[in-house]
Amino acid sequence: MRRDRPDWQPKTRLGKMVLRGEISNMREALDTGFPLKEPEIVDILLPNLGDEVLDVNMVQRMTDSGRRVNFVIVAVVGNEDGYVGLGRTKGKEVGPAIRKTIDAAKLNVVEVKRGCGSWECGCGRAHSLPFQVKGKSGSVEVVLKPAPRGISLAVGGVAKSILRLAGIRDAWGFTKGHSRTTVNYAFAAFDALKQTGAMKMSQEQSKKLCIVSGPIEIRAEDDTLEPPVVTEDEPKEKEKTSEAQGKEGEKAKEKSE
Repeated sequence: MRRDRPDWQPKTRLGKMVLRGEISNMREALDTGFPLKEPEIVDILLPNLGDEVLDVNMVQRMTDSGRRVNFVIVAVVGNEDGYVGLGRTKGKEVGPAIRKTIDAAKLNVVEVKRGCGSWECGCGRAHSLPFQVKGKSGSVEVVLKPAPRGISLAVGGVAKSILRLAGIRDAWGFTKGHSRTTVNYAFAAFDALKQTGAMKMSQEQSKKLCIVSGPIEIRAEDDTLEPPVVTEDEPKEKEKTSEAQGKEGEKAKEKSE
């Protein structure tokens, strides 16, 4: 049970299943088909979830009683290992509105597929996107493409935060429309990541593109390139070639004599 909310009593069927221990990970919770309506479910299944506020916008409205001020918050959450969520809410105060937005982002958590879909790489590690995806929100259209290792995230600042929390380390990004609108840009990038889970792939294609859905163990040893291993067959081949050269030299001497 979550430590900061020990008195949590689930009201949904999915929450009761998580509290009883029938569901132990986020993939099982999403496969049930039940909607996420309680943020405590995500807190239990994804304890290492990080969050980041993308935009804080102040909206003023004139009424008969005076001027009213509201704050519109956009926030993203993710564990940097295949799960990411995006939320947008409004409130009269910044602090409560941010907490409300983070809870809303937890209810929109999706599973992201990763892989090595770049023809320039072929490293066999799930560090980028497996294929090109496209997302749209309002007038903003975002296209994300796989990139080789070392390129990093060649996208805008808003999309970079979303991709980083999703666990993607290398990607190309292209935008169309009014990309300065943070809300539409964020939701367009999030919509593009959701398309990775909607695409159906065969087992052969998944192996070829090294597609991984959800979490994966990433170690520091994988980032270092191992030196080439010399097999035992190589020195034998060298010996054979030297022997052949020696025999050819002896035959040439005999002919000259």
